[in-house]
Amino acid sequence: MISKIKYDIPASIVVFLVALPLCLGVALASGAPLLSGIIAGIIGGVVVGILSESHASVSGPAAGLTAVVLAAITKLGTFELFLSAVVLAGMIQLFAGIMKAGFIANFIPSNVIKGLLAAIGIILILKQIPHAVGFDKDNVSDLSFNQPDGENTFSELLNIFDYFSWGAIIISSISVITMLVWDYTPLKKISFFPSSLMVVLLGVGLNTMFMAIVPSLAISSEHLVNIPSFEGFGSMITLPDFTQIANAQVWTVAFTIAVVASIETLLNLEAVENLDPQKRQASPNRELVAQGAGNILAGMLGGIPITSVIVRSSVNLNAGAQTKLSSILHGVFLLASVVFLSSILNLIPLASLASILLLTGYKLAKVSLFKDMYKNGLNQFIPFVSTILAIVFTDLLIGVLIGLAISIFYILKSNFKNAYHFEKTTTHTGDEIKIRLSEEVSFLNKASIKETLFVDIPDGSKVVIDGSHSKYIDYDVLEVIHDFSNSYAKEKNIQLTLIGFKSQYLPKLS
Repeated sequence: MISKIKYDIPASIVVFLVALPLCLGVALASGAPLLSGIIAGIIGGVVVGILSESHASVSGPAAGLTAVVLAAITKLGTFELFLSAVVLAGMIQLFAGIMKAGFIANFIPSNVIKGLLAAIGIILILKQIPHAVGFDKDNVSDLSFNQPDGENTFSELLNIFDYFSWGAIIISSISVITMLVWDYTPLKKISFFPSSLMVVLLGVGLNTMFMAIVPSLAISSEHLVNIPSFEGFGSMITLPDFTQIANAQVWTVAFTIAVVASIETLLNLEAVENLDPQKRQASPNRELVAQGAGNILAGMLGGIPITSVIVRSSVNLNAGAQTKLSSILHGVFLLASVVFLSSILNLIPLASLASILLLTGYKLAKVSLFKDMYKNGLNQFIPFVSTILAIVFTDLLIGVLIGLAISIFYILKSNFKNAYHFEKTTTHTGDEIKIRLSEEVSFLNKASIKETLFVDIPDGSKVVIDGSHSKYIDYDVLEVIHDFSNSYAKEKNIQLTLIGFKSQYLPKLS
């Protein structure tokens, strides 16, 4: 990590600047104390960063958990009782990682993962446009379609025409242009000074100039980063209430948080590995252990739940991070910002951070990605697009589940067609049909084989079923062949010959 420090330090600063308002925003949307989001961000960066094997993933409070957290706090009645559920959720995740439950990450199709990334990119663009023009009524961390204020992603875009800030538009426009042309200038060679860091400094400088020279363009405080004042670590930390540890509601909340946080983490881990130029792989089981440890500590110190977060991870990679040192340092900077730097960081316009997220969104949802997925065929493209639309119009988890369902449909459809090879020859003595079973014949193939044997074969045919290429034939399929052989074939005067079946299958066929 030390050898890559010149890349990781500037990247960590950029991730920290983006994560800071997101941590505060997630806490606000969750109905939790503002500093609980910062605590979660610090632990997600430092603790999870150290324990995780991933060099690109960044953890912290996730927008996808806001509804779960808000409902849980309301259900349990106190934030302290909710924190005890967070500790229990971390223990469940820790146990799941030790029991190697992370294997489920290997069963997520790539078209769904790519759809998730593109959807997050589109959502970032749609959600950050209001902040880029100085209309900030929606929460900076809100990524869901329907917003708490009664608006939605698209109606919020229409509202920007009712109010916008020319100062914010100037800052965001200059910021976007700066990042677009950065790679075509000699400044690109300065590895320790990425374009995203430059636009933050530009934003602060331009707004300071507006306040001094053109006050009408100055950005008001509601459109700037807003870190709560630090009044000592004692006021920052909230301890959990374990007096109701036997309460069934506490355990229900704990299991809900553990399941949702684990699924989001595994999805984001797969997605980040797709984005990583070096394609480095991290153990999903180790990640669950790291997240579990992080959530245990977060609950003990007054933080909201933690997951791997795709937005921060994407920003991290785009800023040039090379190792997990970037994630760890971003957590250190979050701690320093609350203790020492609040007055300075509160000068940063949200329009500057929105510009960084706009470019991140564009890189996640490039047109070339859609073209490549279309070239791969409809069985890849339709689940990909379905995942995007479902995530944009619902939320990450529901959208992924819908994408998975459609992807599974195409997998089943493919299995339905590829269970066997059907060859039909017509001679003067009648139809001769040869059915050569595939190497693996599972219960998923039962329907197609049953339809072929009982519907597609004419009466009086000569049929050969060849199992010589099959290494495995499911019992359900053997039962279909048995029923065909012992009843239907005799009734329809079909001459059936079975060849190549392994000895262990013959008793089930006779």
